[in-house]
Amino acid sequence: MFKVIQRSVGPASLSLLTFKVYASPKRDSPHKTSVKVNELSLYSVPEGQSKHVEEPRTQLEESISHLRHYCEPYTSWCQEMYSQTKPKMQSLVQWGLDSYEYLQNARPGFFPRLGVIGFAGIKLVYPPGFMGLAASLYYPQQAIVFVQVSGEKLYDWGQDLWKENFQKPGNVNNSPGNK
Repeated sequence: MFKVIQRSVGPASLSLLTFKVYASPKRDSPHKTSVKVNELSLYSVPEGQSKHVEEPRTQLEESISHLRHYCEPYTSWCQEMYSQTKPKMQSLVQWGLDSYEYLQNARPGFFPRLGVIGFAGIKLVYPPGFMGLAASLYYPQQAIVFVQVSGEKLYDWGQDLWKENFQKPGNVNNSPGNK
């Protein structure tokens, strides 16, 4: 019916190239009428009325349905926890990126000062902490009383410090971030 004319340039090894294919009717073939859309089998309308019949559920489908209903409270809890945790994790990641950027562009002399302060903090915190830990192994009752009393005193001291510095009437710096 149609003669295909191929026009391409290049060797056969370049067969992945795109090219145009033109179709033209043969000169010696008789002219046929075109095929209508409804004559194509792809578009034929089924005869009669079609009716949807739902098949009964199998044992596997029933088991999966029961499992999904059983797991639904847990999955909804996980989704809720994820939605609550995601913003916190994103802010934590952003804080880490900001810290990394700050450390990459630190002022001159920042790292030596950081090292001195960190080493001094280690010298001040670790020896008393280890001594307290060792003493609590030999004197557990006294260690419990000491921790309770010192914890209460530190809490009271922190509350007094907070009230003095941040809760004064007329003080412009009423938050620790504005200090």
